[in-house]
Amino acid sequence: MLDLPDARNRMVEVHLSRRGIHDHEVLEAMREVPREAFVAPGFEEFAYEDGPLPIAEGQTISQPYIVALMIEMAEIGPGDHVLEVGTGSGYAAAVMSRIVERVYTIERHAGLAETARQRFEELGYNNIEVRTGDGTKGWPDAAPFDAILVAAGGPGAPLALQEQLDVGGRLIIPVGDEPHDQRLLKVTRTGAATYSEEDFGGVRFVPLIGEQGWPENGSLADRPSGRARMRSLPEMIAAAAEPLPDFDDPAFGELFDRFGDRRVVLLGEASHGTSEFYRARAAITRRLIEKHGFTIVAVEADWPDAAAIDRYVRHRSSRADADPPFQRFPTWMWRNTDVAAFVDWMRLHNERIRISSRLAGFYGLDIYNMSGSIAAVLQYLDRVDPQAAKIARERYGCLTPWQNEPSTYGRVALTSGYEKCEQAVLEQCRELLAKQLDYAQQDGVDFLDVTQNARLIASAERYYRIMYYGGAQSWNLRDTHMFETLEHLLEARGPNAKAVVWAHNSHIGDARYTEMGIVRDEVNIGQLCRQRFGDGAALIGLGTHSGTVAAASDWDGEMEIKRVRPSHSDSYERLCHDCGVSRFLLDIKRDDTLRERLLERRLERFIGVIYRPETELRSHYADASLSQQFDAFVWFDETAAVTPLGPEHVGTGVPDTYPLGL
Repeated sequence: MLDLPDARNRMVEVHLSRRGIHDHEVLEAMREVPREAFVAPGFEEFAYEDGPLPIAEGQTISQPYIVALMIEMAEIGPGDHVLEVGTGSGYAAAVMSRIVERVYTIERHAGLAETARQRFEELGYNNIEVRTGDGTKGWPDAAPFDAILVAAGGPGAPLALQEQLDVGGRLIIPVGDEPHDQRLLKVTRTGAATYSEEDFGGVRFVPLIGEQGWPENGSLADRPSGRARMRSLPEMIAAAAEPLPDFDDPAFGELFDRFGDRRVVLLGEASHGTSEFYRARAAITRRLIEKHGFTIVAVEADWPDAAAIDRYVRHRSSRADADPPFQRFPTWMWRNTDVAAFVDWMRLHNERIRISSRLAGFYGLDIYNMSGSIAAVLQYLDRVDPQAAKIARERYGCLTPWQNEPSTYGRVALTSGYEKCEQAVLEQCRELLAKQLDYAQQDGVDFLDVTQNARLIASAERYYRIMYYGGAQSWNLRDTHMFETLEHLLEARGPNAKAVVWAHNSHIGDARYTEMGIVRDEVNIGQLCRQRFGDGAALIGLGTHSGTVAAASDWDGEMEIKRVRPSHSDSYERLCHDCGVSRFLLDIKRDDTLRERLLERRLERFIGVIYRPETELRSHYADASLSQQFDAFVWFDETAAVTPLGPEHVGTGVPDTYPLGL
């Protein structure tokens, strides 16, 4: 059963303190007030997740971070008298009551007001007064107020509320020309008739209904306005969007010439099973290879599996007794018709080039296939240094029982019997690197393969061991390994080498500007590339609104074709859908105004190899700042699932392990 006090403390530490709420009194008040007492029955277990929750009358209880942010902005303290407009569940008023002398709160829904009053009485919060009425008119007989907080978005700051501020008082209110798209403003009364205003970014609140707010129908059609209407965010996206032609149209790739001078171009995906994402990345990559000299295609796949593909595309013979690549779950991620078509194109391209330094290679960045890596190292050493192969077999002995199911190694590694395994694996890696010159003279390409396999084994040993400790360590080790692999590839291919990376948005979008980095202290390859290459790295995300996707319901489960639910109303995906352009490139850096509007944190959808539509909001959405996370965003409003390779896709005249042997 969920430990609610513990969850409350975690909310304060993770969702508030780490995200920049520093006011000690606000943090302690949030730690004291039981949010579970203010949510609707049945939602108690979600009380300390950082998201809004539905309450009666079609209203919501705001997410904890927004509550804390608005209270901190109001700069309230002991002795203050505060007015709240929009009581809702009563949670924000309860939090403020732990800080100030008196809270006055107005709610237009009588039922909500009465329920909140009862909650305050039950909790012993006796310094709160509740009134039912039009909050846009304020509470004149209790004025002036040291602070006024409005928990609904209006077309402007009501004059009545401004006039009820004491000099020096602060009004915190969401304001915008659309009922559901606002900016969070702080209005400070600086004199008898003077005010200053600060903008704290975009938010989404329910409409402020009242005489000085929105009418019941939420429209301002009959209201005169003294200024031109500000464009909505979907309208701004539509204006900046560059429509995408068909994938086979050369103009598609040409749109991405602007990134051709980068050292690394990272191409994301919002799911691992969407055809349009693979086809778009293939079209962009073809252009970067043909016109801009990129020679590295580095993908979120296991090194030994990708190495089999690399041998095919670079016209090299296959490894003896090599297993067909990409046989492990999720097979459809790389064994699909879109990848096969791109791999065949790479082979034909390289056949035309025939200059080894200019051949485009296909490489895996990931950490999972320990078994294949051990086999590759031993086979190579058997050929070039049998004595070293014998030593390697002894060193890898502690991993051998687990190499086919390495996740089980983590459990055993926690016991003392396997403490020496890490040292043995690292020693093997160091020895291979020490013999680099000697081995490389025999076959430099094979040596790159075997040394990377050795690095993978060393990383995998640590990865599967620490995954049982939980936390961010295993994710960080995995993405750091992927980044270091990319660095090794760039080094091996020469000082002018350039790389295209294919990975999920969660890996290539800068983690520092997502819930991953802010809340969970996770890093990713996108962040590391920005830190290493600066403007030499381009981070390009891909997204969709709805359609179908190839995914499983559980890890190691069967692939299913699932219907992707329409994007959430509070998400970046919904903004893109609402712009009305079905497929486009959004170059975020080209429009400063749009970039600033997209700084605000919203929900973003992440579908991996597992998709659970029934719990989508909790399972597949996280907060992110799109314009900080990516340099550009590619959008397909409606998408379709990938087609897994079957026997009918096996070509003639090509060894059955190439490109994706069956």
